[in-house]
Amino acid sequence: MRLSANLGFLFTELALPDAIRAAGDAGFDAVECHFPYDTDAGAVRSALEETGLPMLGLNTWPGDRDAGDFGLAALPDRVDEARAEIVRAVDYAAATKIQAVHVMAGRTDGGAKAEECFRDNLTYACDLAKEHGLTILIEPINTRDVHGYHLSDTDHAERILDALNRPELKIMFDCYHMQIMQGDLATTIQRLLPKIGHIQIAAVPDRGEPDQGEVDYTWLMGQLALLGYEGFIGAEYRPRSSTLNGLGWLSAYRDQAIDQKPNK
Repeated sequence: MRLSANLGFLFTELALPDAIRAAGDAGFDAVECHFPYDTDAGAVRSALEETGLPMLGLNTWPGDRDAGDFGLAALPDRVDEARAEIVRAVDYAAATKIQAVHVMAGRTDGGAKAEECFRDNLTYACDLAKEHGLTILIEPINTRDVHGYHLSDTDHAERILDALNRPELKIMFDCYHMQIMQGDLATTIQRLLPKIGHIQIAAVPDRGEPDQGEVDYTWLMGQLALLGYEGFIGAEYRPRSSTLNGLGWLSAYRDQAIDQKPNK
C-alpha cells in the first residue's frame, strides 16, 4: 500500500520544501498539501524532483478563515473570487506537477442556488484542469467539524459527478469525515471505487494517528488491497505529539496490506 504524507498536518514545523524531504526520509511514497501558495513553486518542484516523490494534490484557497470561510466555490455571491482561486490553484499545480486540485465548496444554506453555483464552478475547474491533464477533487466534509459545509456525504458527491459527467472530476474520500457522517466505509468505498480519486485516513474521533479509535484501518487497508485499489492512501491526521514520534503505524499498515493481497 502506497502512503502519502499530508503536509498540511505533518512536518508543519518545516518549510514546505524541507517537509517534502522529511516525508521522503520517513518512508512515505508521496506527499500532498493544503495551501502552498506562499512557497515558491520552483522550490517545491525542486524538492519533489530531488526526492522523487509525487505531489498528489492541493486545495483551493478557502477564503477568509478568520471570518468563517471554508471554501468559496458554492457561494453565489463570490463567483469571481472563487474562480480566481481555482485559476491560481490550477496554475500552481501545473507549475509544480501536482496531480489534483481539491475545489473547496464552503459553508452554505444547502439551497438550489448554492448547488448550481458549485456545479458551475466545478465545470469551470474541469475545463481548466483538462488543459493540463489534472484531476479535480470534491471532498465530503463532516458537519460536526465544519458546520454548514455544502458537501457532507458521498451520495451528494455522486449526484454531482453523475450530473456533470466530467472525467476530470473525482471524489476525495476522507475516511475520518465519512465515518462521522455515514460509517460503513468498506461497502461505500467498494461501491464508489471507480469514482474515487483519492482516499485519506485519520483516527476517529480525535483525528490523530490512524492506529486507534473506532476505525480498524489495518483491516480497511487490507480490504482496499483486495478490491484492487491502486491509488495512494493519504495520511491526513493531526499528530498527537510530533510527526516523527507518531509514525510507528507505517510499517504495520504496509505489512497488513501485503498480507491481504490476493494471489495472482
